[in-house]
Amino acid sequence: MIVVAHPDDETIGIGGHLGRLHPTHIVHVTDGAPRNGRDATKLGFYTRSAYAAARRAEVTAAIAEAGIEANALISFGIPDQEAARHMASIARRLQMLITKARPSFICTHAYEGGHPDHDAIALAVNAACLTLDCLGRPRPQIIEMAFYRASPTGAVFQDFSPDIPDTVLEIRLDDAAIALKQRMLEHFVTQKRLLASFSTQIERFRAAPAYDFSQPPNGGLLLYEQWQLGVTGGEWLRLAEAAARELGWAK
Repeated sequence: MIVVAHPDDETIGIGGHLGRLHPTHIVHVTDGAPRNGRDATKLGFYTRSAYAAARRAEVTAAIAEAGIEANALISFGIPDQEAARHMASIARRLQMLITKARPSFICTHAYEGGHPDHDAIALAVNAACLTLDCLGRPRPQIIEMAFYRASPTGAVFQDFSPDIPDTVLEIRLDDAAIALKQRMLEHFVTQKRLLASFSTQIERFRAAPAYDFSQPPNGGLLLYEQWQLGVTGGEWLRLAEAAARELGWAK
């Protein structure tokens, strides 16, 4: 199972391997369209819903390149940049999906302050698996994919934060996998500018560490604050605390 924030994250994170991951479920927590409509307008869409539909069409075409049918896609339909406001309900929905599908592993986001939605999905996936542990039910291994984060010198793409010492698996894709990933990325016309920052030759993974979601990630360097992606770090932590209370974890 692949659980990501936005349509295209699956391709960025593990696109070179998707042709070999059958069967699979791909969960998009958001629809990729911010509620404020600014991204939609800049890209020539009259409405947020039209932009969201375009992003859905892009990812459907992209995964078809890897031989994955549209019925493998599951969308929670939350507006882009708003996943942090729904962390408890996301965790509950994921728990039900995991219980039904029983995947051996989940590929998802790291908690590293790159995007508030990425961090929200990291919390929700960990919460869903912890709940399964508490219930004595089988739970999948959580595998993180490298996306982007802040550093003192600017944005870093496809590498994990060094503040968590852990083993990182770096995979150099072969020619066939590179070609597949390039074909998939070409379908994301609306995301062309951002996707230009990512390599099609390397994908990095690691087992999810034990996080303290009451503390800011990445040494407090939050790229989403710099990019003004809908929430501040302080707001995100307050929402995480509220989710913990709702899930019955608050101390």
